[in-house]
Amino acid sequence: MTETILVTGASKGIGAATAKRLARDGYDVIVHYHSDRDGAQRVLDDVIAMGRTGRLIRFDIADRDATRTALEADIAEHGAPFGVVLNAGLTRDAAFPALEDDDWDAVLHTNLDGFYNVIKPLVMPMIQRRKGGRIVALTSIAGLAGNRGQVNYAASKAGIIGAVKSLALELAKRKITVNAVAPGVIETQMTDELPADEVKKMIPMRRYGTADEVAATIAFLCGNDAAYITRQVISVNGGML
Repeated sequence: MTETILVTGASKGIGAATAKRLARDGYDVIVHYHSDRDGAQRVLDDVIAMGRTGRLIRFDIADRDATRTALEADIAEHGAPFGVVLNAGLTRDAAFPALEDDDWDAVLHTNLDGFYNVIKPLVMPMIQRRKGGRIVALTSIAGLAGNRGQVNYAASKAGIIGAVKSLALELAKRKITVNAVAPGVIETQMTDELPADEVKKMIPMRRYGTADEVAATIAFLCGNDAAYITRQVISVNGGML
């Protein structure tokens, strides 16, 4: 029986690359999106073109009730997924004195509360399958080392690392692994406005990473070869840290 993995924020960027890589590796994929239905549909079309099955699911990960309702309905119809990749997230960058209350709240509610909002409805159904499972959460180099202008984002991503390490301890005996992937500077729509020449000087490899490189690491952690890897944070950052 083919296993199914939910990928949040899968309409573009790292999420889209991950959904397609998982399909290539033989998984069926639940493609989550919040606002970009067209992008999500294109990803789903690619998943199906690779001979896998999949479906779209829509909710705002910052909205606890909406997230729970959507996931519980999906589980009732299709059963619990084997795994989940927590990729969806938000940035609102500014120097700390210039941060507005809403900049702090929006990023924490989306990135950190989103971890809870998505995992909470899934965890018991995943346990009850008694077939093990995989949870991979996207953190960031900012969560490990901090970054100027990203106090809110770094706090949310550092919180995810703590949550991953704790949840991994609770789920290890259930054969559900819980890991984090910490990208550095990855070439996506979010990097379009960065001063590329200056940023690349900070990266030992002198280039941005690609979404496919991050997706490959996530896919490895979802696979059988990573069954004994849990409670880890794997960096994909070209040697920045």
